[in-house]
Amino acid sequence: MASLFFLLQLSFAVAQQNVDQQLNQWHEAAAAANFESYFSHFTEDAYFVGTDASERWSVNDFKTFAKTHFNSAPAWEFIPVQRNIEISSDGKTAWFDEVLNSNHLGVCRGSGVLILENNQWKIQHYVLSLIVPNELAKEVAKLKNKADQLSLTELLDH
Repeated sequence: MASLFFLLQLSFAVAQQNVDQQLNQWHEAAAAANFESYFSHFTEDAYFVGTDASERWSVNDFKTFAKTHFNSAPAWEFIPVQRNIEISSDGKTAWFDEVLNSNHLGVCRGSGVLILENNQWKIQHYVLSLIVPNELAKEVAKLKNKADQLSLTELLDH
């Protein structure tokens, strides 16, 4: 019984390492402006949720948006600072959250879901968020109030 538990733990640890490696390669592909490699990390039915209220793209729509960003390196660069990875009990789904640093957006958070597809981990859903320190949240909310109202109007009209 103890050896079965050990094998399961080892299996989950290997899966976490593989997910970690895939996410690192994905971020590195963006930094190198490698369009094909970057998008090979997504499932065909993936979604990317950006920092703007309007940014919920299917992977194909995200490719269209991102294409011009990949004309020169870096397309964008997010450097992982901390990452948490969980693996489902059947070993076929992983979810994660990560703190990222970038020159253009500062400290951000990414979170998402990967699925095991043909023995390779693929991103099915990714969310990029700006991190706002609690002591600045009210000030930031005031700064973005007008933009929030426009976003809400657009979202409610659709």
